[in-house]
Amino acid sequence: MRPSLLTDLTAKVRAAFVAEGLDPAFGRVQISDRPELGQFQSNGALAAAKAAKMNPLSLASQIQTRLETDEWFSNVSITGPGFINIKLMDWVLAQALAASDAILAPAAATRGKVVVDFGGPNVAKAMHVGHLRSSIIGDALQRHLKFAGFDTKSDVHLGDWGKPMGMLITEVKLRRPELPYFDPAFTGPYPVEPPVTMEDLETLYPIAAAASKADPVRDEEARTATAELQQGRAGYRALWRHFIDVSIAGIKREFASLGVYFDLWKGEADVDPLIGPMLTDLKARGIAELDDGALIVRVGEPSDKKEMPPLMLVKRDGGVLYETTDVATIIDRVKSLDPDLVLYVVDQRQHEHFEKVFRGAIKAGYAGKAVLEHVGFGTMNGADGKPFKTRAGGVLKLYDLIEMAKAEAEKRLVEAGIGADYPPEERATVARQVGLAAIKFADLSNYRLTNYIFDLERFTKFEGKTGPYLQYAAVRVKSLLRKAMEEQARPGAIAITAAEERDLALAILRFPDALEETIKVRAPNVMCDYAYTLAQRFSSFYAAHHIMSESDTALRASRLALAALTLRALETALELLGIEVPERM
Repeated sequence: MRPSLLTDLTAKVRAAFVAEGLDPAFGRVQISDRPELGQFQSNGALAAAKAAKMNPLSLASQIQTRLETDEWFSNVSITGPGFINIKLMDWVLAQALAASDAILAPAAATRGKVVVDFGGPNVAKAMHVGHLRSSIIGDALQRHLKFAGFDTKSDVHLGDWGKPMGMLITEVKLRRPELPYFDPAFTGPYPVEPPVTMEDLETLYPIAAAASKADPVRDEEARTATAELQQGRAGYRALWRHFIDVSIAGIKREFASLGVYFDLWKGEADVDPLIGPMLTDLKARGIAELDDGALIVRVGEPSDKKEMPPLMLVKRDGGVLYETTDVATIIDRVKSLDPDLVLYVVDQRQHEHFEKVFRGAIKAGYAGKAVLEHVGFGTMNGADGKPFKTRAGGVLKLYDLIEMAKAEAEKRLVEAGIGADYPPEERATVARQVGLAAIKFADLSNYRLTNYIFDLERFTKFEGKTGPYLQYAAVRVKSLLRKAMEEQARPGAIAITAAEERDLALAILRFPDALEETIKVRAPNVMCDYAYTLAQRFSSFYAAHHIMSESDTALRASRLALAALTLRALETALELLGIEVPERM
């Protein structure tokens, strides 16, 4: 882990507790709830006094006496029944800022292996607004993990197997029976060029699904085609491969437009060869059993507050399920990646599914050392409080949502008088960056398990707690530093001399704590709060001190250095959230 001022302070306070013969755990330090009393506080004296059967105020006074001898502290005070308040010497803050390269740079990958499973689009289907939260939250988490020094691999986990593929095959066969994929006598080679486009697939899939639902004959044809595909029929495999390739090309474009990228592009089909041996193994060891014709694994535990349904691996008709492929995927990941942790960033409504899968995999010994964790999230809702839809009540495509955001951002730029003289290409780039910042920050600034109302007009404003506000704050610092460079003014050694500088320094130095807390709770809203507080602190600092008009060159150089560090910290935080900062606005 990278150095942290809060960690160093906690070490000092813990040493004081140890010197009094107490458990060091009582010496935890946190950001003060009452800044007027101290920058930091430690509340452990109350619990320590109870454990040692001492008077808490007396114990706090003993800790205070020990801390007052430390040159780091300008003031140590006690309030209430034993709360310890701490203020640091200004030189301590300046010294910590001088070493800030260590906290604002990516760490080497030395902290373990993590797989982040998110995105989860389906082959042949257009990505829609329902993919947004998984994509944004998952991407933010992989960015934080990689930055913090975890060897992280992200996997899109495509839905590319099962009955939907059989539906598509039969639909294409119905429309173009002359294609060689449907001729059992054809020995190949099959065409290199796909017979369908992504647009074709997006049209064909809902038609095929509706036909299968309405017509038992079509449904049986789809089941048969699925079985033949999975058994290796050459023509069906070749056609299915076209579906995959065409879909992945389209899906990659969609994710790229959102600024989201993956290390692995595996799908359900990749683990199909593992399913047969897995089922044989589970039956042989008595872990799986037949129940009314279905193959299940009982995963209920005595401590369950409600009955946990069994993990179903094979249905009565012989079909496998998502539960089956998810367990096989764990086998594949453990064997090929040897992870310490696997995070599944999927809608919270799927929690029971993952609980069954994880319990089954652990019971079978397939998880190895890996911790399996479902990182659930709530829904993005419309003004009616229900999951977001188009005005016509349909599912909104992700591409259309991004275009809506860009258009709204363009309106805000016009209203703010920003970019009227920019070249068209730059103006379009800024509108895209602002639109995506609005979408991402609005989503990530909410704790992931909460539902939120999607309000694009509010999210694209340049004031309030929004992505565009943070972009504008960063751009303002960039403008200041450009002006300083033009006037031959350079950043210098930092000296903390004013309250606003002190507050800004403390905000910058909180970065490693925000990074670690984001990872710990799997919640990017922590980093959102950090970025917003940092921007506000800089705004107060900038309003109180007119940097470029400062006549004291050393003080001006110090404040320019503080501004440069602010920009680096803010841009780093926004990058971890997947938000780009324009060069100018």
